[in-house]
Amino acid sequence: MGHGGNVIDELKADHREVEEMFSRLRAMTGSAQELRDLIDEFTIELVRHSVAEEQYLYPAVREHVPGGDRMADKEIADHGRVEKMLKRLEKMSTDDAQMGPLLRQLMDEVSAHVQDEESNLFPMLERACTPQQLDDLGDKIRRAKAMAPTRPHPAAPSSPTASKLLAPGAGLVDRARDFVTGRGKS
Repeated sequence: MGHGGNVIDELKADHREVEEMFSRLRAMTGSAQELRDLIDEFTIELVRHSVAEEQYLYPAVREHVPGGDRMADKEIADHGRVEKMLKRLEKMSTDDAQMGPLLRQLMDEVSAHVQDEESNLFPMLERACTPQQLDDLGDKIRRAKAMAPTRPHPAAPSSPTASKLLAPGAGLVDRARDFVTGRGKS
C-alpha cells in the first residue's frame, strides 16, 4: 500500500500491484473462497488508491497542468464507473453467471485508466511540478491511502474537500468491519 517515492512512483507501484492481482485472477483455478478473497484484495487496493488520487493527485493536476480540469474530471468519472462495478462485485455471489463478464469489464476499465494516467497525465504532471512538489504529493498520497475506506462507496461525494472530511470516518468503519470479518487478511 505504501511504496515510497514521489507521487508518480507511488501510484505506478500501485498500478503494478493491481495488474499482478488481475494476472492472478486470470490464471485462477481455485475455490470460490479464493476468488472472493482476491476480489476483496483488489477492491481494497483500488478503493484506497482512488480516494487518495481524488484527494491529492487530481487537485494538483487541476492546479498545475494545462487543461487539468478536463483531465481530472475524466479520471474521476473513470473512478465512478469502477467503484460501481466494485460495489456490484461486493454483493455478488462467486457463482453468479454475471461475475465473469463483470470482472472482465472491470479489468478492461482499470487497465485503460492506468494506461491513460501513465501515458498522459503522469508525464504532464512531472513536467509541470518540481521534484519537491512530486515528493510532497507522494507523502500525501501515502497518508491518504492509510486512512482511506477499503470498501466501495459510490454514493460518497468525490470532491477533494468532502473526501478529506468523510473518508477517514468511512475508512475507520470499513477497517473495523474488515477486522471483524477477516476480510483482506488472506
